[in-house]
Amino acid sequence: MTKILRGRVLSFLRQPQVADDHDSYSFIEDGAILISGGTIKAVGAFADMPLGVEVIDHRPNLLMAGFIDTHNHFPQMQVIGSYGAQLLDWLNNYTFPAETKFADPVHAERMAGKYFDEMLRNGTTTPVAYCSVHKTSAEAYFTEAARRNIRALGGKVLMDRNAPEGVLDTPQSAYDDTKALIEKWHGKGRALYAISPRFAITSTRAQMEMAQALVAENPTCYMQTHLSENHDEIAYTMELYPEHPDYLGIYEHYDLLGSRALLGHCIHLNDRERSVMADTDCVAVFCPTSNLFIGSGLFNEERTRTDGIRIAVATDIGGGTSYSMLKTMDEAYKVCQLQNQNLPPLYAFYLMTLGNAKALGLEAKIGTLEAGSEADVVVLDAAATPAMALRMETVTTLAEELFVLQTLGDDRSVVETYVAGVASKP
Repeated sequence: MTKILRGRVLSFLRQPQVADDHDSYSFIEDGAILISGGTIKAVGAFADMPLGVEVIDHRPNLLMAGFIDTHNHFPQMQVIGSYGAQLLDWLNNYTFPAETKFADPVHAERMAGKYFDEMLRNGTTTPVAYCSVHKTSAEAYFTEAARRNIRALGGKVLMDRNAPEGVLDTPQSAYDDTKALIEKWHGKGRALYAISPRFAITSTRAQMEMAQALVAENPTCYMQTHLSENHDEIAYTMELYPEHPDYLGIYEHYDLLGSRALLGHCIHLNDRERSVMADTDCVAVFCPTSNLFIGSGLFNEERTRTDGIRIAVATDIGGGTSYSMLKTMDEAYKVCQLQNQNLPPLYAFYLMTLGNAKALGLEAKIGTLEAGSEADVVVLDAAATPAMALRMETVTTLAEELFVLQTLGDDRSVVETYVAGVASKP
């Protein structure tokens, strides 16, 4: 079906270089997006759109590309807000017991439905998820994404040690299950697969060799893992792999690095690791709400960027405490403030959309409202709550409006979420 979405249309063209970089985006006050067959056919002034087409009028709200969440854990929905632990205890006390349940396909299917409900309620149209160790969890994740026609990336985790029996695989079963999932889902419809060794602590050398083989055999797949989130994690990792120079050196040794490598957290990097990440074009994924909640540390956004390392942003549900990318960037702003760094609103919204799309190498498909892009669109109301409406009475610029959304917004600010042109907010 062909339709026109009318509203105030904002789309980024490139990364903003300064706080008021007006050349980095396109903004049309009375704009429109022409959609047909799940793709964007044209963007421009509403007055220039063809007549005789159904118009959905979202004025005075903002229309933007749907948000992209580059690191989260689908099986951790029921551990969000679990009290009082840092990373390793949090995994053992809360996460691993919850993930054990995903061996049950009925449970996995139910959670998949809830998961995508929350993504869409918060305006996220492309998630990148870790599933549990069980093949059933990845099947449930991709099946539900396909049912809703959502562009989704993810994969079952590989972990064969240092966790309860119910969440362990073996090097061979990890390889076999991942290979079968890749063959079934990768590149089919809107699904893309991420080979997912959880982190070095939970993989033996034999399993890391299997991950190495999977990455070599499937160069169009992504690779996601965790890196340097917590001091105790780093120390334990190096006890397990003393032959390597540092944490990143383990992944480097097993040829897991490259432009499709998504490395979650990257808080406590040494100079060598920073240099290698820049040279191999890896992505450092900034997860501010979980870093604060679990007490892991402060991601150095400014240095990471100036060192030439690509950056993405993510909720990291369930160590993260909100499904909202708006709340994620609210916390990102505070993390930067604590280090005397700045995160301007234009840059924040770029990161959630085109920036994350570029990190995934998918900017030709998602992250913008360019003609030919997939029609994933979020509609945002900066006056969604009484407090926001009161603050908006004094707002005079687009950047100020975006900052209100970033600091005060949440799922209530998401009026509608369009997936391939179909209104999909639960």
